Amino acid sequence: MSPTVALVMYGWIPIVLYLFTRYSPPRAVIISFVIAWLFLPQAAIVLPSIPDYTKMSATCYGILLAVFVFDSGRFSTFKPGWIDGLMALYCISPFVSSMANGLGAYDGVSSSLEQVVSWGLPYFFGRLYLSNLAGMKHLAIAIFAGGLTYIPFTLYESRFSPQLHRMVYGYHARADFSQTMRMGGYRPTVFMSHGLAVGAWMMAAALVGIWLWKSGVLKKYWDQPMKTLVPVMVVSFLNCRSTGAYLLLVFGLIILFLGSKLKTYIPLILLVVFIGTYLYMGATGYITPDRRDSIEEFVTKTLNEERAQSLIFRLENEELLSEKARQRPVFGWGGWGRARVYDDYGKDISVTDSLWIIAFGNQGAFGLITLFSTMIVPSFLLCVSRYPPKVWAHPLAAPAVCVAVVTILFALDCVLNAMPNPIFTLSSGGIAGLVLKPEPLRKRVPKRKPAGRSLPRRRHSIPLASP
Repeated sequence: MSPTVALVMYGWIPIVLYLFTRYSPPRAVIISFVIAWLFLPQAAIVLPSIPDYTKMSATCYGILLAVFVFDSGRFSTFKPGWIDGLMALYCISPFVSSMANGLGAYDGVSSSLEQVVSWGLPYFFGRLYLSNLAGMKHLAIAIFAGGLTYIPFTLYESRFSPQLHRMVYGYHARADFSQTMRMGGYRPTVFMSHGLAVGAWMMAAALVGIWLWKSGVLKKYWDQPMKTLVPVMVVSFLNCRSTGAYLLLVFGLIILFLGSKLKTYIPLILLVVFIGTYLYMGATGYITPDRRDSIEEFVTKTLNEERAQSLIFRLENEELLSEKARQRPVFGWGGWGRARVYDDYGKDISVTDSLWIIAFGNQGAFGLITLFSTMIVPSFLLCVSRYPPKVWAHPLAAPAVCVAVVTILFALDCVLNAMPNPIFTLSSGGIAGLVLKPEPLRKRVPKRKPAGRSLPRRRHSIPLASP
């Protein structure tokens, strides 16, 4: 680990504390998460008895300390609801899996603590500070601003190859450099773990920017008109060379524009049904070799042979791991790589590309269902029940709606890739708070009180009769 990495990682907590003195707590939380995710190094410092010290665990520790120091009264305002139980169940799923596999309580507590830091704390901070329309607007704008900030870095790396992490921190963020070459150029990585993570982030920024512009929430940003910034954002996103992210953007635009125009949430329901169906088929072994051949033929005709081979490789490994996971379908195999597949010589012959298969293998159906429920259920209820399609373009509801759609698209991305993004876990917490306590879109006009003093009555004199 280079001195620069140590300085940045250990110095991040004091910076988070400073942000709480400079900005309001909701903005400080958002700024801390976005800056850490975009610019801190890909590093994991092993510490005794606690989860590895990463850029996001450092952010969570810093925010937790800042809340205790500067805003301790906020804890008393948190009132858990039924929807929070989904995240609570997911956080304890490693403990249940460890106990079910005889790994012991210590292993279970340690694994659950890691899950709490990675997933539970970002969700909790979202519930604590972003459970209102104003908080979701701040988050939506921050996602768009983060995408704009990343534009020069992605342009540089798409031209000169992913080198910024090495130039700043002394090493490449990813060992397999071959995966950065796509479509006759380079796929930017910047300071994230993979080019796919950059593509997903820029997709979210582009989609949020488009919707904030079209709904009239933002007309200008950084003193520049949105009609200029949004096309630049979209072109920069396309330059990230991530085919999957391209499709996610198309799905998001169809859901938002078609839903708002026709006052329907059918496209959103179809997307959620697709996610659930894919998870069911993958977990039950429905995708047989014959079906994989049909899928390969279809993708080859629709896209190209390279994408088809990549998809088939993914499906074959998912089936290999799913077959192992089905041996312990309820609570999984627990940690320590026990869910992976090994040959007769003890060599690992499996590749885990998708977050869903990791959750299914380690925590079984219990972990898989609770994980995707935390990502999908709050956002789905917000868009269908609390703020239906007829108000999706309303300036007050539009930021929350587009962030909710992006969060569901992130869940779809987790079906294909294993690129967790804690900012979307943060958004799930805020969205869950809005589901439990939605805000009205119309401002209540107070009734006018009667005036304290009334006008004096006019005295009418009775004329005397003339003699």
